[in-house]
Amino acid sequence: MSQWKAIFSHYMRWSNTSIQAFSLSVITFCVILPLCCHRLLYSYFFIKSMYLDSMSEEVLQDSFKQGQDALHFWQSASTLAPLSLRNVSQRPDLLVTVVTARRNDGQDFHYLLQVMQQLSAIVGSCGTQRCAEILICDVENGPLENWDASLLEPHFKVVRRSQQEQQLNKEQINPFEKEKRDYVFCLRKGWTLVKPKNVVVLEDDALPRQDFFLVIKHLLSRRFALQTLYVKLYHPERLQRYWNPEPYRILEWMGLGLVGATALILSFPYWNPCSFSFTLSACHLIFFTLYFMAAAELLGRHYLLEVRRLSPQLYAVNPATECCTPAMLFPGNTSLRVAEYLDASFCVNGNAKDMVMYQMARALPGERSHSVEPNLITHIGAYSSVRANPARPKLL
Repeated sequence: MSQWKAIFSHYMRWSNTSIQAFSLSVITFCVILPLCCHRLLYSYFFIKSMYLDSMSEEVLQDSFKQGQDALHFWQSASTLAPLSLRNVSQRPDLLVTVVTARRNDGQDFHYLLQVMQQLSAIVGSCGTQRCAEILICDVENGPLENWDASLLEPHFKVVRRSQQEQQLNKEQINPFEKEKRDYVFCLRKGWTLVKPKNVVVLEDDALPRQDFFLVIKHLLSRRFALQTLYVKLYHPERLQRYWNPEPYRILEWMGLGLVGATALILSFPYWNPCSFSFTLSACHLIFFTLYFMAAAELLGRHYLLEVRRLSPQLYAVNPATECCTPAMLFPGNTSLRVAEYLDASFCVNGNAKDMVMYQMARALPGERSHSVEPNLITHIGAYSSVRANPARPKLL
């Protein structure tokens, strides 16, 4: 018995680095992170059964309120002098085209009015000249009017298909092909109308963030913008994790772990309140690299990306991802090339326009595509205009 006690006391004492590593892992992953992250929507520790329904309802209520506020804003603006955004100048540096159609579900949320209110607020953030020309592309072909677009017509340039174009576009097609054709129409209409140097296309539920134009201006000043077909400005937060088949994220993940491990071990001689005995050895470096990688993934990469919002220079540009197209930047005249490529494809469920664009950028010689992280827009469209909607949509 005394022999076993001696062995136990030898291996279980605190100075043993294995015991320190085990204790640190248990405290971090079983206590600290679950306590801190159980209400973070995109963390592995998020407790869906407890919080998803209430958080989804809270977001819906907030979005409804924002929509009603935007409605009152534009109704009040209609009784005053119109905003000076209706006249669109020729050859602007940037044209923002907002594609919109009447929604069957979620009409009271007034997504388009929210987006246009935000654009009108931030379009003057670039100095003496406004950041961009703004165009609304109303693709509604049905018998019912897109009332939100009509409300905005005194303040913004609104383009629609002509009567002849509407007659040609009346054939019965699936919603994904219709969405693609509407997108192509808006790409070409914006170019024909003002010949912009660069184009951003927003769907009507893509709410720009405050630094939207500042970041785009910085992106267009970088060399990669001359060699890209398009730049995606949004990727769903739930798909932003490190554990992903895209190689650049794996490299980013390993680099984060290695930098964190090195910095922590080098700090122990100067600050070590728990009397850790780790050194800059290969074994200890591998342990802490894996420790930081696991902590970052379980916490949620989305939350780490938010640090990059400190400056436009910190936004990361990576190879484009498959999903989705609420916000797209087309540098130069690439919007015309994209329109031609999309015209050559027929879209169906499982092969929507985002997949077609992703595949063509990879398959065509000389074409490249990129995405920006973190997102430049907030996707506020809880109710889809293409797919069937539940009575009360959920965040996940």
